[in-house]
Amino acid sequence: MTGHRPPHTEQPRHDVTATSPDRPGDAGLSTVLERNIQALHDRRRRQEAHASAEEKIAEAITRFTGSMLFVYLHLGFFGIWIAANLGWIPVLPRWDPSFVVLAMFASVEAIFLSTFVLISQNRMAAAADKRADLDLQISLLAEHEVTKLTALVAAIAERLEVRTDVDHELHEIKRDVAPEAVLDELETRAAGDARP
Repeated sequence: MTGHRPPHTEQPRHDVTATSPDRPGDAGLSTVLERNIQALHDRRRRQEAHASAEEKIAEAITRFTGSMLFVYLHLGFFGIWIAANLGWIPVLPRWDPSFVVLAMFASVEAIFLSTFVLISQNRMAAAADKRADLDLQISLLAEHEVTKLTALVAAIAERLEVRTDVDHELHEIKRDVAPEAVLDELETRAAGDARP
């Protein structure tokens, strides 16, 4: 009589890659990178949703005037206008033979288009300033973390009595960077370069 053997049950295996933050996603990107991209996309969508009606209109006009369709429409419009007033199209009367009306129309259009472009540029400049502030904060945070890590590694090396060729540089590396001092130095040098 053979002993009864319990049926073999396969133990579920824990998928380590399923919870790894660096696991490649469906597009071959890590989940951290995908999360960052999604966060930037969501922030841009919120900024567009919070834009005023005037800003949205100016953005739409600027986008349209920067397209090739706008160029083609102008080529056709001005081409017909010039050809008709030069008498090249007999079926159309010459309503602006001196092209004064055309020049006035082009001038007024240029004024409005430049205004719309400036409105869009102001909005883009404000967004660029926010991104620059974010980059600066991240850079300062990264510099502070690297400084702390350098101090920690230096303490470990000193505890283990490990000597390196860069011991004389560690004192400077372990110091936190003061943003105000850096900005003051940059402004001082810029002012010196601006002098004749």
